[in-house]
Amino acid sequence: MIDTALILLRDELSAYINSSVAPGTTVLLENIALFESNQDADLEGIIITLVNIEEESTLKNVKAVRPNALGGVDYINPPVYLNLYVLFCTNFPGNYADALHRLSGIIRFFQIQNTFSTGTAANLTAPITGNEPEDLSQLKLTLELYTLTFEQINHLWGALGGRQLPFAMYKVRLVSLYDRRTGTEGPPIETIEASVNHLDDNC
Repeated sequence: MIDTALILLRDELSAYINSSVAPGTTVLLENIALFESNQDADLEGIIITLVNIEEESTLKNVKAVRPNALGGVDYINPPVYLNLYVLFCTNFPGNYADALHRLSGIIRFFQIQNTFSTGTAANLTAPITGNEPEDLSQLKLTLELYTLTFEQINHLWGALGGRQLPFAMYKVRLVSLYDRRTGTEGPPIETIEASVNHLDDNC
């Protein structure tokens, strides 16, 4: 689910940047921590990196049962709802103005469109067959620009191990993760019986 969510963002952003901002721009889903390492030969362009995952605690109280086609119920663990913190970096060595131009294009794109779903995506390259353990057809994302303090920026790039690039961070809500395979099946609970044993008065 997480990979499909980020591929969706990559493909939609790439289509916009190449049609409206700067044709020929490469948009990569890659670990920006590889920048300046011996594996960074292809890390030029717009790089999308997942830097943190957060559970959405306000949606934890979800029913653990659902009706099935046989008239009973399936007992399942509720989905885990996640917020993804995603870094969009622009790496164009020797041309800082180009990097800033594309960064402006990224911010403009998510200002124009901040909601995405697999059902309406026109450029998604990830195949969805319906046989995945997660229900990818229901994937819906909402993005909001996430502002870091100078201290947080320093810690972030220190953890990533590289020099700071032009970037913007977005909080992506809500990716839900769950396995479609049922935990257990059984009849619905319709009544609750309780018995009370009275103590003998002579005791």
